Amino acid sequence: MEPGYIKINLEQVIKDKGFSKNKFAHMTMMERTQLNNYCKGKMQRFDLVLLARMCDILDCQVGDILEYVKNEEE
Repeated sequence: MEPGYIKINLEQVIKDKGFSKNKFAHMTMMERTQLNNYCKGKMQRFDLVLLARMCDILDCQVGDILEYVKNEEE
């Protein structure tokens, strides 16, 4: 059985909290391209310091940004 995967909900959380991507990128000290890569899951590793900064700014938990999705193979 294949393992599940990690779904990144960052873009939705940013939107739900009322931030524009430009403002959020500035607040987290990220380049807009880097933020887009995080939102689309196009990075190899998640920077834990950056993740903590995101959670602080968004006033959320890690589980709001990252979600484990179980593989539902039969």
